[in-house]
Amino acid sequence: MVVLGLSDGTFVVFALIAVALVLFVTEVIPNDMTAVGIIVSLALLEPLTGVTPRNAISGFANTATITIVAMYMLSAAIQGTGIVQRLGVYLADFTQGNEKRALAATVVTTGPIAGFINNTPVVAVFIPMISDLAKKSGMSPSKLLLPLSYAAILGGTLTLIGTSTNLLASEFASTLIEDRGPIGMFEFTALGLVILVIGIIYLMTIGWRLTPARIPAEADLVEKFDLEDHLTKLQVRPGSAPEGLTISELEERTEATVRVLQIRREDGTVYVATDTDQRIQDGDVLTVHGSLQAVNQFRENQGLRQLVHEDVTEETFTQAETDGVLEKAVVPEASQFVGETLAEARLKEFHRTTVLAIRREGELIRSGLNEIRLKPGDLLLVQTTPNSTQYFIESGDLVVIDEDAFDRMAEADIDDIAPLSPKTPIAVAIMIGVVATAALGVTPIVIAALGGVFMMVLTGCLSTADAYDAVSWNIIFLLAGVIPLGIALDETGGSEVIAEVLVASDAFLPLLGVLLLFYLVTGLLANVITPVATVVLMIPVAVEAAAELGANEFSFLLAVMFASATSFMTPVGYQTNLMVYGPGGYEFTDFLKVGGPLQFLLAVVTTFGIFQIWGL
Repeated sequence: MVVLGLSDGTFVVFALIAVALVLFVTEVIPNDMTAVGIIVSLALLEPLTGVTPRNAISGFANTATITIVAMYMLSAAIQGTGIVQRLGVYLADFTQGNEKRALAATVVTTGPIAGFINNTPVVAVFIPMISDLAKKSGMSPSKLLLPLSYAAILGGTLTLIGTSTNLLASEFASTLIEDRGPIGMFEFTALGLVILVIGIIYLMTIGWRLTPARIPAEADLVEKFDLEDHLTKLQVRPGSAPEGLTISELEERTEATVRVLQIRREDGTVYVATDTDQRIQDGDVLTVHGSLQAVNQFRENQGLRQLVHEDVTEETFTQAETDGVLEKAVVPEASQFVGETLAEARLKEFHRTTVLAIRREGELIRSGLNEIRLKPGDLLLVQTTPNSTQYFIESGDLVVIDEDAFDRMAEADIDDIAPLSPKTPIAVAIMIGVVATAALGVTPIVIAALGGVFMMVLTGCLSTADAYDAVSWNIIFLLAGVIPLGIALDETGGSEVIAEVLVASDAFLPLLGVLLLFYLVTGLLANVITPVATVVLMIPVAVEAAAELGANEFSFLLAVMFASATSFMTPVGYQTNLMVYGPGGYEFTDFLKVGGPLQFLLAVVTTFGIFQIWGL
């Protein structure tokens, strides 16, 4: 066996990779912290890994890492112009309530945009729009949200700046392949267009039939989160314990895990619990949240009367003249709340927001919420206020899904709902300049992108605070942490060992079959661990294998690049998949059912396309 011939250094690096893979899959600690652990381990074990402390932190100075930081900032500047938001209004007008038009508008629009703007913020902007579009079309949002994510992923194959894995592959191309510079801005666009078109055709036909309608089209929010048994109306009787207390005083005195959400007076006046110091009066109706057992205990202890014939619905929170609203919100990967329990996040105290339920990986969590640690992709049902909603939208800490946006748009002027910034022409011109100078080879992409950021700030299109806030620093640390693994594999000969195992398939597969095998192995890995980690681990192996086979090294590198950039089979394979997981109410198997055929279809198409354009 090959394992018997491993050097101590190679064995240590493989062991580190194995531990890292387990941590990536289980997410016992955040992936970016796993990457930091990789940096420390490689440097401490320098005699075995061959990675000096300087090399261990070299990922932070890697041109791909710096370029990705700059692209996050440029994407924020373009997003701030209002162009993407206005596009959503035009989508609503185009669809006119037709399901097929809604699907076509979703995938045909998202794909090309994602080729030039980071696809994560694009999906973040489009999730509320698409959810509302589904409601307007009388269809389940589940039928559109998965195609939205897939189209954004497909669009990333169009240009060098489409996704971080493309930029990493470009860096590897210039360092691992002799007499080969970085990949050009549009060098693989022709194949990317073929992939996008075939992907769209699949999503419009087979994918449409396979995509489940998990969320009912017209379901009340209370029904969507199955909260009928967790929301109750209780009336205050004369002389009962709560009379004369504020809501905070009442909750402090009771041991039951029940939260009061609002007070409704006999004259119809409603007070939101998080935003009032009103004292409870005789006859007040309290809307409370808690399990049946907890609510019954609370009712008996406080001497309240349950209004058994008055159900709590979404209308309970929206029909009254009050600032309180019921909203759905997704926790994005870059949110400051990720990793915090709801008690630690203190949403109620700081943001007048109460979380009523969490949908996670097909599971509904409706009790013990304060102890739940928030994860990327969690879908929250919250009672909040318009001001807090606006804060979450601007900060990016929560992606709020407003399903009535288009109804308001129909009644208002487009310039009021989706205004364009006065700086829009300047920002668009700067972005075009970045793409053009990099495409024409005037300057490397990293310098063009940094120059674009400088011009955006100089012209007032982007503030420095917004620029830094726009960067998903956890992704940057992940990138910087896994890049040294490639160095360690090269220094210890690990790449050669893995390459020899895969090259052995040449005995029973043609060279095109070996290329396809690399694509499939890379794609499966990218669906389990991150695409970034996959491209770092597999490109050195692919280039080494191609050299041993006497094949085109660049073709093998491209196969790994495309496979890493197109992860459809799991919600954790790509961050946009994670973002639509909760809002679509999907189950893990839905990604396998819809994304599996697409993944294997594109494996064949991409492999054959690489063979036709670049040869073997």
